[in-house]
Amino acid sequence: MRSSTIKYYPTFWQAANLIVIYIFIQTIIDFPLAIYDYNHGTDWLYQPWIKVPVFLGSTLLILYLGYYFSGLSFNQVFSFKLFNLLIIPSMMIAFSGLQYFLNEISIHFEKALPPPAWFMELFARLFDSDLGVWGGILRIVIIAPVVEELIFRGVIMSGFSRIYHPVFAIFFSALLFALFHLNPWQFPATFALGLILGWIRLRTGSVLACIAGHAIHNGLIFLSILYYTDLKNLSFMQSDISKNYGIHFLLLAIGIASIWFFTKKRVKSQI
Repeated sequence: MRSSTIKYYPTFWQAANLIVIYIFIQTIIDFPLAIYDYNHGTDWLYQPWIKVPVFLGSTLLILYLGYYFSGLSFNQVFSFKLFNLLIIPSMMIAFSGLQYFLNEISIHFEKALPPPAWFMELFARLFDSDLGVWGGILRIVIIAPVVEELIFRGVIMSGFSRIYHPVFAIFFSALLFALFHLNPWQFPATFALGLILGWIRLRTGSVLACIAGHAIHNGLIFLSILYYTDLKNLSFMQSDISKNYGIHFLLLAIGIASIWFFTKKRVKSQI
């Protein structure tokens, strides 16, 4: 274990430091702008010509540092391997079932610890954009999955999978992934998503599969917010709670089992 931690990067604490640096770089730009906007009634913080360079610069820096210190090849770190495309509908089924349980958890969590109004307003702005729905899709369904998966299932998992037992590699990466979002009310959802995506990363050996899964998950959330009323009025959604639990648990189980089945050949070939 000791020789592995010296040979491979990052360990858990090295990964945590990398994430802190990433957040800090963006914060030293965002925080002063947020204060200025608050005092002067301006909107500089959300100007694309400021946000985009800061976001791209900090992201590329973190990806480069992770790749550089790993001592591994580019493909070993980011693993842009092709994967069985049948995993995509399997992930759609699994995440459709998962969404219901995550929503139930969030409802009970928010009842026990109600989030402040200003925080919910800030969170809602993530789904707003000057480009409307397409701007939201670009940020939530495309950019976020690509960037976050390159960091967590790319840089971080490339080290964790060589240092820790697979169970701990998945757990630690999911924990950092959930903490990275800096949203206590979102923690259960992001942690559960991180567990599944970490498992998919080890099953497929492909960051591309994780990006696809993350995009599907975020896309389902985006659609559920846009069409909340229509979905709520569906007949099966109005059935009793136990029936809904059964339906969505079945979807989750079928999806997970399908992912396992379609990645079985690859895992066997590594043994």
